[in-house]
Amino acid sequence: MQDYEAVPLPHSKHYSADEMKQRADEYYQEIRRRHSVRHFSDQPVPRQVIETCIKAAGTAPSGANHQPWHFVCVGDATVKRKIRIAAEHEEAEFYGGRAGEDWLEDLDKLGTDAKKPFLETAPWLIAIFLERSGTDEEGRKRKNYYMPESVGIATGFLLNALHSAGLATLTHTPNPMKFLTEILQRPTTERPFMLLVVGQPSEDATVPAAALIKKPLEAISTFIE
Repeated sequence: MQDYEAVPLPHSKHYSADEMKQRADEYYQEIRRRHSVRHFSDQPVPRQVIETCIKAAGTAPSGANHQPWHFVCVGDATVKRKIRIAAEHEEAEFYGGRAGEDWLEDLDKLGTDAKKPFLETAPWLIAIFLERSGTDEEGRKRKNYYMPESVGIATGFLLNALHSAGLATLTHTPNPMKFLTEILQRPTTERPFMLLVVGQPSEDATVPAAALIKKPLEAISTFIE
């Protein structure tokens, strides 16, 4: 092993069992308030808030610490309009039959359709790209590892950061998403991973009742002690 250097774990804290339980419960009570929103206000959100949340996402773990993600933050109305037009084109085909009856049936209870006005209303769209390969410090091509897993974790960090800042979000994944590469002029070494819609919820915002139903602990976990 060469060029390996270790440093002390920064900012580490130790909590008692009671403190850990309290902090875990407080976090759960806060994050369970997060829901996907489709009704956004056009109220501006400062760029600095988005920048800080992106920096938080950038602290996520990744394969070989290659950090194979890129976040394109779109506030420009013209670009958002282009994204909406392209996304609605793909969604029209999806809801028009590409999805299949079972999938569309499952979506019925969420009240979604091919119209996506929130892509223009919300002040920010964050297009998340997965980097298939990157470059090292000397500009040489470098292979990335565990890209979907790494970008998925970073996206989770970003959702959490945006929620902590008091913002509403929607994870939007029109299929295919190649139009994002073209509109946002990203290199072929990247592929679109997800589109996040970010902003304040509108005053009349609602969420589908079905979306509030979450599986209980025993359905999503197994403990072996």
